[in-house]
Amino acid sequence: MRARLARVPRGSIFRLALLYVLLLAGSVGILLGFIYWSTAGYMDRQTTETIEAEIRGLAEQYRRRGLVGLTGLISERVARDPVGASVYLLVDEHFERVVGNLDRWPSESPDAEGWIRFRLREWGTDHAEEHEARAQVFLLRSGLMLLVGRDIRDLEATRRLILDALTWGLAITLALALAGAWLMSATLTRRLDAINQTSREIMEGDLTRRIPLSGSGDDFDRLADGLNRMLERIEALMAGVRQVSDNIAHDLRTPLTRLRNKLELLAAALPESSESRLLAEEAIADAEELLATFNALLRIARLESGSRRSAFGPVDLVPLIEDLVELYEPLAAEREQRLDWAAGASSIVVEGDRDLLFQVMANLVDNAIKYTQPGGYIRLAVDSADGSARVLVADDGPGIAPELREQVFRRFFRVDDSRATPGSGLGLSLVQAVVALHRAHIELSDNAPGLRVTLSFGRASQ
Repeated sequence: MRARLARVPRGSIFRLALLYVLLLAGSVGILLGFIYWSTAGYMDRQTTETIEAEIRGLAEQYRRRGLVGLTGLISERVARDPVGASVYLLVDEHFERVVGNLDRWPSESPDAEGWIRFRLREWGTDHAEEHEARAQVFLLRSGLMLLVGRDIRDLEATRRLILDALTWGLAITLALALAGAWLMSATLTRRLDAINQTSREIMEGDLTRRIPLSGSGDDFDRLADGLNRMLERIEALMAGVRQVSDNIAHDLRTPLTRLRNKLELLAAALPESSESRLLAEEAIADAEELLATFNALLRIARLESGSRRSAFGPVDLVPLIEDLVELYEPLAAEREQRLDWAAGASSIVVEGDRDLLFQVMANLVDNAIKYTQPGGYIRLAVDSADGSARVLVADDGPGIAPELREQVFRRFFRVDDSRATPGSGLGLSLVQAVVALHRAHIELSDNAPGLRVTLSFGRASQ
């Protein structure tokens, strides 16, 4: 489960969902930005219109009654609302206050249109808290300067409130979208993992496996249903082919056995040194080779069907290798070859069939002895690391070309250099079938010189 969740961020489904999240976040960001710009812009325009309305009223009074009427109107407005949002200040050429509710002229400079933003305190108090204000500056006769504006603390507070709300809204939208993308990716990854797991089990030889359905009738269920029907058809075809192969092998093995028995009777009735006796013995050898080929084909068919897996049990590889070396040491000594082996632990146990594993190791060692020149060197090793077991068979013979290392596992395939050597080309096919049955892995590599064969088992204990 943890491994599956760790694969989610690396999957193409999560990347696609993440792209959707980014597009959604961009769209939501643009929408919220437009809402903020519209709301803040509207409030700014309202403030500007209010200031301009007050300016028009003061300008009208100034035209009608002059400076006396202007100062009287400002004093009246300040007295009527001393703590209001309106800001007034009339100063002389020395910036001394004539009338208004500000104690000093702002230090900031107005822009080209006469607008100014500055920090102010409530007039008549010593409180250190300042507020943002916005005003417009006018130059009057006799060096007088007039500032008319408004305290925009409420506007700024509202703007911050809107900005905070939009920011939290975007953050929550992104969090929910990411959570949805993760859940969707995990769900789809789980469905795909079920298909991949079934595919691996089928490739390992279990043709009875089927892709599980969720029962929702969605696209994955329809895909799985189609694949299951295809697998049923393949299983039926493979069973038919296997049945035909088994029948042919059985039907031919019986007459071949009778033929060999009759040839043995014929050879026994002929004089020992006669040419007819020699021909009969050669015919017996050919019949035995044919019988061995058919027996190998039948064994491979049974292994590929997976029927032997039910007999699996703990197998200690160390005594198995010991028995193997004891069996083949005389043959290696006869060819003046050195056969060595080593174990990384006193006991390395895997789950499997001991007879089949012994047959695999024997096949590999037999090939090494067969194709290594007299006086050569053959090495076996078994060890375990990170919970897995590994068996190594290496020699200093001619080896196998890299481009042929996959082909040698095909039935009846033989390297050109080995065609003169007795054999049917089914040995490594049998090895591959046993390895697949044990869910192990076989690798052929260069031993420089010679061939290195590595068998890797997924789980092992000591």
